[in-house]
Amino acid sequence: MSEQTPQQSTSQPGRVVVVGAGMAGVQTAVALREQGYTGTVTLIGAEPHQPYDRPPLSKAVLLGTAEGSAFDVDFESLGIELRLGCEALGVRPADHELDTEAGPVPYDVLVLATGAEPIRLPGTEGVPGVHLLRTLDDAERLRPVLAAQHHIVVVGAGWIGAEFATAAREAGCEVTVVEAADRPLAGALPAEVAAPMTAWYGDSGAELRTNARVEGVEPGLVELSDGTRLPADTVVVGIGARPATGWLAGSGIELGADGEVVADAHLRTSAEDVYAVGDCASFPSARYGARLLIHHWDNALQGPRAVAANVLGEIPVTYDPVPYFWSEQFGRFVQYAGHHPAADRTVWRGDPASPAWTVCWLREDRLVALLAVGRPRDLAQGRRLIESGRRMDPEALPDPARPLKDATAD
Repeated sequence: MSEQTPQQSTSQPGRVVVVGAGMAGVQTAVALREQGYTGTVTLIGAEPHQPYDRPPLSKAVLLGTAEGSAFDVDFESLGIELRLGCEALGVRPADHELDTEAGPVPYDVLVLATGAEPIRLPGTEGVPGVHLLRTLDDAERLRPVLAAQHHIVVVGAGWIGAEFATAAREAGCEVTVVEAADRPLAGALPAEVAAPMTAWYGDSGAELRTNARVEGVEPGLVELSDGTRLPADTVVVGIGARPATGWLAGSGIELGADGEVVADAHLRTSAEDVYAVGDCASFPSARYGARLLIHHWDNALQGPRAVAANVLGEIPVTYDPVPYFWSEQFGRFVQYAGHHPAADRTVWRGDPASPAWTVCWLREDRLVALLAVGRPRDLAQGRRLIESGRRMDPEALPDPARPLKDATAD
């Protein structure tokens, strides 16, 4: 991608249109105002609901301990125009216009923040009792299922599958989780790190079946490729998500191998005056020497600040964070920071059979990532050590009694 000149100046307030009213879109609109943008800001969302946060959907909203998770943002006082229940259909960069089902919307700067959409299990379209968990409507449809203590089959033992299985067990449901890979979180963590998490399912009373591929789903039944037939009042599919960018076909905006918008280090796309942020976009990380596509809440929170600064600023701001996310599952608080594929060494802190332990990934004795289970102090200190690039002492690092910040070599 060619470098572009700064696309907006504080002396020339125009119209910024943000597509997507999730965390990334809302935070972009808010950040523009916080950083002094005085032009028009329009936030367009496909869902009719007041913009809301997604993490509570698999927890409090699902279990009925909260009615919703709307953002605590006074859009009117910030001068942010909301257009909800309005689906984006396409972009014409040459005309600086966004096409929506309500008609074209002109822009001076466009921010793409449409997030990701869940991958559907082939052959389940229209089958009664099959659910996804991505939107507020999804959570509200599933809430009475949990209240009725149905027998539930969860397809996929990734982050969302584990979180839903946790909530379902808390509600008293019988839960069977089927995973095509040989372990949970196969796409996210190395085998030796994910292996201890296998026992969490059984400890909670859920059944985990690995190396189990779904052959078909019909009302009340899930059939596996080995012929096993599992009773299922309800099926919840959690087999991943892909960037919600199909609507950009024909726009000329460059997409990557996973369908994501390809952004540069300043979160600008290949189209002039168009930025992309959050789950729908990848960006180059100089820290890790790789292009990152991050489907997690913190990226949708941090990226918008860089977008707003680049819309307003004279000097481009580079976006190169230490990725971070967390998951609450089976009574454990799991946190991750960094990007472990860049590592050349793995160091354990604590016994993975115990309630609290940490895995550290090093490259040339510098911390590049860590996973902390029940050790939030390790995570907080480790995240700062990754950012600073300080050398670690591999001999001191394995001692879980030593604070991580005191296990440095300099």
